[in-house]
Amino acid sequence: MPDTAHNSELRIVPTIRDWWRAEVVKSGHFQASLKFAATIFEFLRDSTPSRRRSRYGDMDFDWDRRVDTTGATVSHRDRLFGMFHSPYQPTEPSLFHEMMEALAGDFHLDFSQFVFIDIGSGKGRALLLAADYPFKRIIGVELLPALHRMAEENIAKYQSESQKCFAIESVCADAREFSFPAEPMLLYLFNPLPETALRQMLANLESSLLEHPRPACVLYHNPLLEQVLADSSFLKKIGGTHQYAIYLS
Repeated sequence: MPDTAHNSELRIVPTIRDWWRAEVVKSGHFQASLKFAATIFEFLRDSTPSRRRSRYGDMDFDWDRRVDTTGATVSHRDRLFGMFHSPYQPTEPSLFHEMMEALAGDFHLDFSQFVFIDIGSGKGRALLLAADYPFKRIIGVELLPALHRMAEENIAKYQSESQKCFAIESVCADAREFSFPAEPMLLYLFNPLPETALRQMLANLESSLLEHPRPACVLYHNPLLEQVLADSSFLKKIGGTHQYAIYLS
């Protein structure tokens, strides 16, 4: 989807307004006010020079592959948007490979039969990590145009001797409305959405699976909102640890 389709949608004020309405419905005005103040405080604290320098601690992957997937270079505007939607945080490579090994070894997932889809793919680090495995293809779905553009640049210049999948793309789209491919899918989630949006995305996924029945696996990293998946009638948990959860349709 072209970036211009999102420019009018991603203004800060409407985003905060939608967040506020959802929080008021969920917790009431007082709790919503407290959470808003805490969110703004965290954003200001995270904007200090010392906190920004600390975010460069995830640079090893980028240095080795000459890409830019770090959270340290995300703009103030996109970080503020993320505070009220989903903060950008790149996946730790060692944990990603651990999760993939669990899927292949413990649950016998044949990656060659699946399309890998990263919901909230940011600058594309998980897409590049997934390229080490023989997926049919790899798709990133990112709402923010600036992060989507960076993901496209990273995909274009990425090179790795261990790469097994070369069909990689980033799509600038809202995951709640994304048209899932009619193929078996492995969905990767790293807390990409607030609760309401996550429920809407899962409803979109369920509709897609009903229209075109096929296997779907959901790998949820740092599953803070796992209860949302547990509440879904079409997903069943098959494993995981305190760091991730695995669900099948």
